[in-house]
Amino acid sequence: MSRKHSTRALFGRLLREAVRPYAARIGLAVVAMAVAAAAQGMTAWLMEPVVDQVFSQKDKSMLWPVAIAVLATFAVKGIAEYSQSGLMSHVGLRAIADLQNRLYAHLTSQDVAFFQAHKTGSLVSRFLVDVNLLRAAVSNGITGVGKDALTAAALIGVMFYQDWVLATAAFLVFPIAIYPVARLGRRMRKVSVNTQEQMGAFNTLLEQSFAGIRMVKAYRMERVEQGRVAELTETVYRLTQKGALTRAASSPIMEMMGGIAVTVVIVYGGLRVIEGVTTTGAFFSFITALMMAYRPLKALANLNTVIQEGMGAAQRLFDVLDTRPAITDAPDAQPLLLSGGHVRLEGVTFRYDAAETDERPALHGLDLDVPAGRTVALVGPSGSGKSTVMNMIPRFYDATEGRVTVDGQDVRAVTLDSLRDAVALVSQEVVLFDDTVAANIGFGKPGATREEIETAARNAAAHEFIAALPQGYDTIVGERGLKLSGGQRQRLSIARAMLKNAPILLLDEATSALDTESERQVQGALEDLMRGRTTLVIAHRLSTVTNADLIHVIDAGRLVESGTHEDLLRKGGAYARLYQLQFAAEQAPGQGGEDIALAP
Repeated sequence: MSRKHSTRALFGRLLREAVRPYAARIGLAVVAMAVAAAAQGMTAWLMEPVVDQVFSQKDKSMLWPVAIAVLATFAVKGIAEYSQSGLMSHVGLRAIADLQNRLYAHLTSQDVAFFQAHKTGSLVSRFLVDVNLLRAAVSNGITGVGKDALTAAALIGVMFYQDWVLATAAFLVFPIAIYPVARLGRRMRKVSVNTQEQMGAFNTLLEQSFAGIRMVKAYRMERVEQGRVAELTETVYRLTQKGALTRAASSPIMEMMGGIAVTVVIVYGGLRVIEGVTTTGAFFSFITALMMAYRPLKALANLNTVIQEGMGAAQRLFDVLDTRPAITDAPDAQPLLLSGGHVRLEGVTFRYDAAETDERPALHGLDLDVPAGRTVALVGPSGSGKSTVMNMIPRFYDATEGRVTVDGQDVRAVTLDSLRDAVALVSQEVVLFDDTVAANIGFGKPGATREEIETAARNAAAHEFIAALPQGYDTIVGERGLKLSGGQRQRLSIARAMLKNAPILLLDEATSALDTESERQVQGALEDLMRGRTTLVIAHRLSTVTNADLIHVIDAGRLVESGTHEDLLRKGGAYARLYQLQFAAEQAPGQGGEDIALAP
């Protein structure tokens, strides 16, 4: 394993980045730990006067002072332990909340390619599983180093004060436990990483199954999905059980070491008392300190496995946090200066995996023009590169070669915020959140007033159906908007784009999934939205783009031909053939023109 992933480096980074802001509270907690440790040591030390002066010598004058001292010691210990527990709980929970916020902010700054390369369930597990393991590692790590180590030190100090020879003999056995405990920690980290990865896969499988439950039932795939879940749960079970056994393995090791130590103390210490070398009270004080020291020493032995488990989570978390987005603002990026919204692609070649030069480009030396204030349609077979072209404009991806410009400015030379403020997107796959209708429309303009939201809804022909909902604009639309029909969801998406009021509009198959009546309603709203804006439309159904100012036909990432609907039909080229094939397909249900390749 590389040095940057060593336990010391990972734990140090975790402390610097997540815990350092709470150093003052940790300092107070350490003080409380020291007080509790001292009180624990005092408890063991007090056994000497209890046995020697109260019980052996029957000194009545020492009864109350010793009793009060014991009571005060336990009171101080209780208050100190409560204080350190509360402080460390705050630090642990606050540090994890900060990490979750940082992780979410980092993930949302990533480009689209990142989310295509990582499963949603795996990313979600970083928030739900990894951060909790980190909380345990931070809290237990600091508590172990603080409270348990200080308590053990205080009690060992009492033991050496009472009888340094006996203390040395008792502790000779513990170094033997270091090697097996260290091996257990390394094994625990490996098991933890594997378990967390499988939990991510499990989350992904559940999300996919629940989201596609209609298809699962329609194709009677319940048993197949149950089998897939059962296989994963069995894998998670085996790994979790392996982790539990590994975590528990340090206990018998420490039990054995403790048993040997106590045996040595009883035999050797008993002989010293019998021979009069030490007093009975000193021996009881010693053995009390030893028995009390067993718990913090055992906790310290278990600490390595807990920390290693947390470091497995830290490694996964930092791997994500260290992933830098490929698409960022250039150092000298300037805000986009709009003068109409003229979009051009100039010699654009694009590969989804830029490192694979042998990969077939999605776009190949493409020159394409979208004049300001005009409606331009992209048509062509599936996989021809239409969506890739659209993704180039708001910089969801960057061109491998060539450039994309808006009003003559390379999109890579302007700030992402200003570029995306200038673009509105309406897609076939409508994204709605499990929130109110108003909140989903208002997503297009943070801070929008209710009046602005309602105006956008009216312009999108959505106000009438919204008003008929049980709570109107305050109706919760459900997860992914499933409480609404497809046409209603699409009109909310259009209202969102209208509220944003961006000069460049991207329509990606905005009506292809709708029935005829819904498409008619949505198409009217889209025409209002498109008016006066630079609009790029992707449509498989050519009947929806016949009125476009310009139509570009793309095939295999290349521009095949351009012109108006009438011009392209007169040419009798690729567009005309595709149009005729779609017209024939409409007369013969079951065929689709969009997947027919354009013959040269």
